[in-house]
Amino acid sequence: MSRRGAGGRGAGSRDAGGRGPGSPGVGTATVRAGVGACEVHGDVIPPLHLSTNYTFEGLGAPRRFDYTRSGNPTRAVLEEALAEAEGGVGCVVTSSGMSAVAVALHLCPPGGRILAPEDCYGGTHRLLAGWEARGLFRVEWTDYLDLEAVETCLREGVDLMWVETPSNPLLRVTDVAAVAERAKASGATVVVDNTFLSPALQNPIRLGADVVVHSTTKYVNGHSDVVGGAVISARSETAERVQWWANAIGVTGSPFDAYQTLRGLRTLHVRIARHEENALRVVEALRAHPAVRRVYHPSLSAHPGHATASRQQSGWGSCVSFELDSADVVEPCVAALKCFSLAESLGGVESLVCHPATMTHASMPEQARLRAGISDTLLRLSVGIECGEDLVSDLERALNRTLEPVGV
Repeated sequence: MSRRGAGGRGAGSRDAGGRGPGSPGVGTATVRAGVGACEVHGDVIPPLHLSTNYTFEGLGAPRRFDYTRSGNPTRAVLEEALAEAEGGVGCVVTSSGMSAVAVALHLCPPGGRILAPEDCYGGTHRLLAGWEARGLFRVEWTDYLDLEAVETCLREGVDLMWVETPSNPLLRVTDVAAVAERAKASGATVVVDNTFLSPALQNPIRLGADVVVHSTTKYVNGHSDVVGGAVISARSETAERVQWWANAIGVTGSPFDAYQTLRGLRTLHVRIARHEENALRVVEALRAHPAVRRVYHPSLSAHPGHATASRQQSGWGSCVSFELDSADVVEPCVAALKCFSLAESLGGVESLVCHPATMTHASMPEQARLRAGISDTLLRLSVGIECGEDLVSDLERALNRTLEPVGV
């Protein structure tokens, strides 16, 4: 685990490389992470440290690193970069996004009560429900867009509040500052999953969150070749607890994965700009097509979270969800796509299409899926950085197929 002072940009800035008072922009902080820090050979890019263990200076005198599960020089560079980008004081890089979620959930005391959004990521829903069934804690599922319902739950007592914004896959936006203020007044720890935006577009700690969680598999790495996660803390005490649990249960990330992820992180701010540029073109194409019943994206003025997103995000994000008129046309539409690969995950340079009901959220009970608004007609796009006109043309061809008479 590494500790850094707050850095990055101020919340609400529309520039992904914007600056906070006296601190570098996210683009500068991530590109310069570890550059020139090696004093032995003067490496511009920090080297990869694969050693599993490190010598002690003497009996009872460990160095900064003693065993890679507990700490590693390569992983530390990534942790410091992510902590600075998010404005936190400490970060632990984990082996996957779900291990990051699992570590963060250890902040809830045994038998405690967790407040969670009913439309959260399917893997998070599965873990929360599974651990609740084992009696580790109680989970209260609610609609975070209903602040009165949230306040009612908080008055009844909550130990940890789980926030996911924008949500997966309906891109619902939670007002982090509003819910964090209410949660802290009741003594709850606020954890925000920032995977869908990355630190380039949103900094929950500056909005009042205690902890930020990432699946670094997604935008942070950005190349769909490394599975990883991260937990960033706003306070040193929390950071130490997170580090203790990550080390104790053995879910810290490998040095090689950290090295690869750091390489991806260096281009985050420029990738995000292209992702979003393409996503906005896709949104307009979907809105104009007669085969599409509804489009979900915070950039749309009709989106319920548009105003909140414009305040707390530095961009709209590049995941787009939409509904077709009938579940019968989902398969032919997906089959006709050439520039969108049918696969789970998101945030890579390549464009993907996902059917949440049978893929990312298949583990959710049908009733829970429907209550969360995840229908069989819903498709989620992770818009990549290909040529935008090719993506739009591909989508329009596939959607046109759904309008053709059966058998044609």
